Amino acid sequence: MTDIRPVRAPRDLDAFLRLPWEIYRGDATWVPPLLSAERKVLDPARNPFWKHAEAEHFLARRDGRLVGRVSAIVNRMHNETHGEKTGWFGYFETENDPATAKALLGAAEQWLRAKGMERSRGPANPSMNDPCGLQVEGLEHPPYVLMTYNPPYYAALVEGCGYLKSMDLLAHRFHNDERVRARIDRIAGTLQDRGVTLRNADPSRFERELRIVMGIYNEAWSKNWGFTPMTEDDIRFAADDMKAILLPELVYFALHEGTEVGFALALPDINQALKRANGRLFPFGWWWFLKFNLRKIPTFRIVALGVKPSHQNLGIGPLFYQQYLNWGDGRYPCAEVGWVLESNELMNRPIKAMGAKPYKRYRIYEKPL
Repeated sequence: MTDIRPVRAPRDLDAFLRLPWEIYRGDATWVPPLLSAERKVLDPARNPFWKHAEAEHFLARRDGRLVGRVSAIVNRMHNETHGEKTGWFGYFETENDPATAKALLGAAEQWLRAKGMERSRGPANPSMNDPCGLQVEGLEHPPYVLMTYNPPYYAALVEGCGYLKSMDLLAHRFHNDERVRARIDRIAGTLQDRGVTLRNADPSRFERELRIVMGIYNEAWSKNWGFTPMTEDDIRFAADDMKAILLPELVYFALHEGTEVGFALALPDINQALKRANGRLFPFGWWWFLKFNLRKIPTFRIVALGVKPSHQNLGIGPLFYQQYLNWGDGRYPCAEVGWVLESNELMNRPIKAMGAKPYKRYRIYEKPL
């Protein structure tokens, strides 16, 4: 029989964070997260997300052995933005056992129901602004930086608990070759007379740049499914978390008549170093980060790309893609764009026109309570 208990003591939280090492033992595709980073995200004293959210974390044991975990999350800002009573589940990990999955998700649902929620949605770790979605296609490919990965059997377990698809998120991959470059140069060339210029981020004006990003983000993404605005504290927390791997030449702002109207952010795929660090920077994990010079990592992920609605008719996206194709003298073999909502044709159309193809699919599930 599966025993489900909430995380209460520090040792419970430690067990919660370390459980994936057991679930993914022998899985060469999995990339271990940094334990210190995971702990920081879940810490209400350090992560401003928890100013407008709360959670209960659960551990599953069978015969005294840890076999699964899950979090139940109420994001008040999401519900205020959308006029919903939606709860979330996240950090879902379990052995391939339907009874354990049912017990875990059942405990999360019971907690959400007690909080007045009318549906359970997920996975989100802990929100849609963080790694989210259950990967249902492309599992043979390793995850890029800040993307999720899970065993193939998770989808059947979640669906067996009564969850249905709510929305799919797509990750596209483009190969950096002459054919793709010629295509994007042709598209971008038609936009040069529209008064749009690009500039890189200026690290010396970090606070100002963050405020610009927040303004563009909260406008550009406002109509997207599942969108939740980011506060200044949220943006700063995310930026501080990424600062060590942020390259100014991979962050672009689009200006129209001197005003920033769009931005794009890409990150080197540091998962190659994370995999070798095995969750720890000390005592030896830091060596892998020193070994992998950020500018020599052979690929990257375009994490975010958005334009204010008032300027989306200018076709600014291809200008960003053109810059990324030329980054590092175009020496990298391929890069990832994503995720993108499957319903977001304003993004998916130009990505496909560039020659990129969706090669991974992540699913957000939902269940009425």
